[in-house]
Amino acid sequence: MKHMYSLWLFSLATVLFAVGCNQPSDKKSSDSADKGGTVGTKRLIFVVNTDDPFWDACRKGLETADKDLGLAEIGYKALMEVPDGSIKGQIDKLRQIGTQSDVAAVAVSAISADNPSIASELEQLKAKDIKVITVDGDMLHSKYRATRKYYIGTDNIIAGRELGKAAQKLLSSKGVTEGGYVQFVGYTDNDNARRRMDGFNAGVTEAYKEIDRVSDETDLSRAQENVRNAIQNHQKDLVALVGIWAYNAPAIAKAVKAAKVKDKTVVVTFDAQEQAIRDMEEGLIDAMMVQNPFDMGYQAVRLMKAMVTNDSATEKEMFPNIDQENGDIYTTGLRVVVPNTGSPLTKEDFDTNVVEFMTLDQFKEWLAKYGLKSS
Repeated sequence: MKHMYSLWLFSLATVLFAVGCNQPSDKKSSDSADKGGTVGTKRLIFVVNTDDPFWDACRKGLETADKDLGLAEIGYKALMEVPDGSIKGQIDKLRQIGTQSDVAAVAVSAISADNPSIASELEQLKAKDIKVITVDGDMLHSKYRATRKYYIGTDNIIAGRELGKAAQKLLSSKGVTEGGYVQFVGYTDNDNARRRMDGFNAGVTEAYKEIDRVSDETDLSRAQENVRNAIQNHQKDLVALVGIWAYNAPAIAKAVKAAKVKDKTVVVTFDAQEQAIRDMEEGLIDAMMVQNPFDMGYQAVRLMKAMVTNDSATEKEMFPNIDQENGDIYTTGLRVVVPNTGSPLTKEDFDTNVVEFMTLDQFKEWLAKYGLKSS
């Protein structure tokens, strides 16, 4: 019996050893499936800055490009990664991506333009021969421009300037010739935020003064609290509220409605969340400067594909002036959206070379064309 029992134990150990030896290949297949591809598929990853509906349209563009450009047929897959909205979260995500051998290219919307740790992670990705670009949020040009090869997105100085011109016209039409405004954003050291706010200051002219620019670190509760505090603390001078990131628009609208100050306050914002569209319909937002995140996603995939396949013709088409100043920047479109009736703003108030003028209904038709609810 002891002999038979020993033989049984030996057989069981042999089976377990064989199963154990097969585990690594099974794990590899599982990992690949978790990453959204099959074994051998290389990933093109878009790392956004925070979890926000703004990125829904961008994801749609990314998925459309993945299909249109036939990535699966050449062994690639485009995917979006969403950190937790903190600087550390984006750094950790980039670091994690750098440990994965199936990543071919990374597009990142930098949450902080001059953060040395983000810059370091991008440099380490490049050192591993991973192609790196920025989209929507660039790195600080004076210090970290070389951490990425190209930037795709809005010309944020122009976007801010055009929104400032809208605020100027709205205020003057109400007979308000002076006063102050507060700008609200996730991070004041983010590249697109800083450039938008500086552009707004230039567009609104010196008759109106920036009282403050306030950060919320993408905390939605804090975003609303910031607006409430601004309304309470600057009652005497406050004539306008400016939302710089997408979620700031609903936060401003909610606070303005609760404080019952919309009749004496101009509200202008960036982007068009689904809730912000409803807020404009309710008369709580006077103008929205809307970017094109769908095209950001599409063009990011198009460019990353070109970079990993050595398609220099597409790179040249997208960046024909690469040897000139700012030749590494590809700009996507802008739309200024106003209420259907009653707005003093017209297309003649804007630079029509860079901004398309739309009423809210026209904009909603554009969204429906692409199956979107926000932009």
